[in-house]
Amino acid sequence: MATESLTTGANAATTGTAADLHLLGATQAAQAIRDGAISATDYVAACLARIAEIDDLVQAWAFIDPDYALAQAALLDEHRARGAPIGRLHGVPVALKDIVDTEDMPTENGSVLHAGRRPSDDATIVRRLRAEGAIVVGKTVTTEFATFAPGKTRNPRNLAHTPGGSSSGSAAAVAAGMVPLAIGTQTNGSVIRPASFCGTVGFKPSFGSISRHGVLRTSRALDQIGVFSRSVEDAALLADVLFGHDENDPDTRLGARPDLARIASDDPPLPPRLAYVGTPIADELSDECREAFAELQRVLDIAALTMAEAFRGAWLSHQTIYEADLAHCLRTAYERGREHLSASLRGQIERGREVRAPDYLAAREHAESLYLGMEDWLEEYDAFVTPSAHGVAPAGLESTGSPAFCTLWTLCGMPAITLPLMRSESGLPIGVQLVGKRGDDARLLRTARWVVARLAES
Repeated sequence: MATESLTTGANAATTGTAADLHLLGATQAAQAIRDGAISATDYVAACLARIAEIDDLVQAWAFIDPDYALAQAALLDEHRARGAPIGRLHGVPVALKDIVDTEDMPTENGSVLHAGRRPSDDATIVRRLRAEGAIVVGKTVTTEFATFAPGKTRNPRNLAHTPGGSSSGSAAAVAAGMVPLAIGTQTNGSVIRPASFCGTVGFKPSFGSISRHGVLRTSRALDQIGVFSRSVEDAALLADVLFGHDENDPDTRLGARPDLARIASDDPPLPPRLAYVGTPIADELSDECREAFAELQRVLDIAALTMAEAFRGAWLSHQTIYEADLAHCLRTAYERGREHLSASLRGQIERGREVRAPDYLAAREHAESLYLGMEDWLEEYDAFVTPSAHGVAPAGLESTGSPAFCTLWTLCGMPAITLPLMRSESGLPIGVQLVGKRGDDARLLRTARWVVARLAES
């Protein structure tokens, strides 16, 4: 196993040269803009130059308007020059998965059925981004309706391999140094898996932490917003901006918001307790991934836990909920334009239309019972450690790879973060997934930062 450093993206631009400016992390860039060391215009221009240089190969973007991005940056520079208050992401470019509504850009949901669709309003998370001074650069490629049929994006670590899905373009854009931050969604493994395959940090908070109003719905029970970055600190900063109750999303929690960025940057009072969790699908790991995690357990002195065979039913429960919800949410697309849907999506919808109400409700109850069955472990350990995927990104672009190593945690609404801490002999990233207790997102981020630092010392 070779270990990866998470400091490259954050610190590579400390020389301040224009050629390196796009490599500044979000936290560093926001501070530099605040201090007047760089302008928002220069930073955005550097990111746009990187996009122009490499996106013909990676194809991460579904829509981008460079002139509009620069115009936003110029307005923000004028705002700062007047001495007006500025937000936490002032001048920082952010990419949005092409299922997030924006009133000033198309949102096409990865389908020809929605080609040219222009929403009339911003999603709640877009409003929160703009309120903090973030610059929405454009829309990144999603798989078809955020399901399984791949888009055009390639893995920037190796163009012959999938970037994963469904947040394909968001992961690739961050990994390729085009933008420091991106938004994705996860209903099964659509943040953690592409982040692992592309070698970025991917953070999916607890269910109900971030509003989904104005974002394509495929399953109210499972849809969750996530973020991509090149450091834990940047992921915490972006999530901090997005967290909070929204009356337009009844599943968001009403209560005090955690101070994610501050807590994530603190050192834990005691070394975190970690447990490697062997799920019922652990035998599906690639040999290379299994060997890498065995070494990781030794280096970090991680306890080993094995789940009961009863947990194996989680994957069927997830499928039952997801496909039934998908059939409901995409019923108009199916009824009016099924011939324009991929075979895989038609199959999911058709299976979902056959799910009986008692089976659906039983699957929902099963999901909660599975979480309750882990509560004792979650009280004893700060985080579970588990693979983010079966192994490295598969070769070929016909599939986005399996989300199976994310399914259980998504089903239970638990916060999860993947860290690009290892790489294969071929040089492709191997993600390390940390999973925490529901609502304990700040501690999970702090633990993730500790793991990064601990491995850097070893």
